[in-house]
Amino acid sequence: MADRPVLELWLGDVLQLRRSHPCGANTWQVVRLGADIGLVCRGCGRRVLIERRRLESRFVRFERRGDQALSAALVPVPRDSERSP
Repeated sequence: MADRPVLELWLGDVLQLRRSHPCGANTWQVVRLGADIGLVCRGCGRRVLIERRRLESRFVRFERRGDQALSAALVPVPRDSERSP
């Protein structure tokens, strides 16, 4: 596997992917982040989950970037017992 940096995704990003959806659209909006990425087709509104690795291989470019602050707000804050002294 090639040493490529991980594609940094934010909620609300609009991506263009190499393969088009059966409706004909090839742009998708990111609605969920994690090991699987949740996407919504910009043509018909269909929701799909795709593995991060597969998404990175099909990624062409960003149509529009989402909100980095919104994505950062979703990162869980460690509890007091989990923080380092």
